[in-house]
Amino acid sequence: MEKERVCIFIDGSNLYYNLKRLNKTILDFLNYIPIIVGKREIVFVFYYDALLNINISKKAYWEQQKCFDILKKISNIKIVLCKRKKLKIKGDDVSLAVDLVSYAYEDTYDSAILVSGDGDFIPAIKKAISLGKKVESCYFNKSCSLELKRACTNSICLDTLQICPALPK
Repeated sequence: MEKERVCIFIDGSNLYYNLKRLNKTILDFLNYIPIIVGKREIVFVFYYDALLNINISKKAYWEQQKCFDILKKISNIKIVLCKRKKLKIKGDDVSLAVDLVSYAYEDTYDSAILVSGDGDFIPAIKKAISLGKKVESCYFNKSCSLELKRACTNSICLDTLQICPALPK
């Protein structure tokens, strides 16, 4: 029997700010991946973010570069860099949603793991599920849309690493 194929889609900004709030780092998160994935096969890990401007904050810029260096050690990772306008990232959610649906259509994965609490992803999640895929949300308690958890086939709370069944719709 073949292993279930998994793609992980990480909303980098969402992850970064939640880890920072909990006084954790990207290294802490990487320790969660084997627990989240279990015995399934990782096909790709996608990380969506935008480059920080070194002229605004050298410290933040170099912290981000360190984070990218750590992420690049993951096999099959694809770092997707989007645009930053002033202090806002532009295009990251759209790129993630398009990839989530495109790779579902291309049958690249059986299950998608979305690391974000952003309810804007619900239409893409519903489309992937309608294509016969499972979509799991990995979220932090303080920043997750209840509707997002309801749209997914199951959810994993990263604060406690507690796996929750799908919520009633």
